[in-house]
Amino acid sequence: MAGHSKWANIQHRKGRQDSIRSKLFSKLAKEITVAAKMGDPDPDKNPRLRLAVKEARSNSVPKDVIDRAIKKALGGDAENYDEIRYEGYGPNGIAIIVEAMTDNRNRTASNVRSYFTKHGGDLGQTGSVSFMFDRVGEIMYPASIGDADTVMMAAIEAGAEDVESTEDGHWIYCSDADLNEVSSALEAALGESETAKLVWKPQAPTEVTDLETAQKLMKLIDTLEDDDDVQNVTGNFDLSEQVAAQL
Repeated sequence: MAGHSKWANIQHRKGRQDSIRSKLFSKLAKEITVAAKMGDPDPDKNPRLRLAVKEARSNSVPKDVIDRAIKKALGGDAENYDEIRYEGYGPNGIAIIVEAMTDNRNRTASNVRSYFTKHGGDLGQTGSVSFMFDRVGEIMYPASIGDADTVMMAAIEAGAEDVESTEDGHWIYCSDADLNEVSSALEAALGESETAKLVWKPQAPTEVTDLETAQKLMKLIDTLEDDDDVQNVTGNFDLSEQVAAQL
């Protein structure tokens, strides 16, 4: 899916900025703490924690930050976070899903609603846009790991459902319940992946060809991602080559 990789590349470039990396580290550490608190503190015995630690490592989070996040859960002094999903429409009716972890539901709901309103969007009810996405496991490998046929065969043998290969890399998709199992099988065949996580995959992305719409959309996404309570933001859009080059 070219649109997916283009958006991913834009996020990747943004992620090199120190301020954004610091905020990303904090969000990844929060996920580790919550995963460790909800289950076994040993990543080998806790699939959610294993994936959280893997995602942190793939984003160059220091080992001491990861260890500290796990110890925080063990110490009993970790905050109690609620996991909430918000759904709404951005500029030009683009469907957006916002996943948050918060210790204050009212604050987060108020903030998310104001972001949508300020940037030409509209916050909807739970379920208002999620039917346009599939909840799946996503495992990403760099293009250098092998050609499309090699990755496809490994993915099929590992129990994956779909593979999308571009010059930027390979995205392997599986059932959300099978992510840990498929990821482990792929590691045995191809080595460690760059990322392995649960995502909302758009079923039919809307192509954005207007630069102004794209700019408004990215501004909304940037604002949402900048909120400390927001963990992930996903939209059902595909940026045209021309627009992506201008962002």
